[in-house]
Amino acid sequence: MHAMATHNPATTQQWRMQFASTARCVSLVRTQVRKALQERGYARSDIDDAVLVASELATNAVVHGHFPGHLFEVGLAPSDDTCLIEVSDSSPRPPRALAASADNESGRGLQLVNALALRVGQHPRKPVGKTVWATMRMAHGREPKNSPTHWQVTAACTGTADGRVL
Repeated sequence: MHAMATHNPATTQQWRMQFASTARCVSLVRTQVRKALQERGYARSDIDDAVLVASELATNAVVHGHFPGHLFEVGLAPSDDTCLIEVSDSSPRPPRALAASADNESGRGLQLVNALALRVGQHPRKPVGKTVWATMRMAHGREPKNSPTHWQVTAACTGTADGRVL
């Protein structure tokens, strides 16, 4: 299985990439989102926040939206001063924030996303699943690089039918 990203400047620099639904792929999400946003020329602190939000939404897709044999997808739609981050998975269940206690090591992802994003929401995805999205405020730190119009990435993040990561 390969992961493929598309990047098309003619469509407001939209970028999308599909990933195997494994925890190991979340680090690949962080790497690819950071790369795409750096090429757009955003400020480092805003990139850091956007990568954290993408990572939290991707983690939720893997942990709560996993269906065997289905990929999840991450999309970016950057503009001059914002970036829409979308994570789609195969589960129709809407996300819900958990009430994590001080001793819990997890359960704060959506709270973190809500604190960092300008707006957060979700909508059904056709033919199955949902898309959870967050709009981030983004400032430019430098001029954008000329980036390729199409990336193909062979991910080190493929899985087998029994859930093992290769």
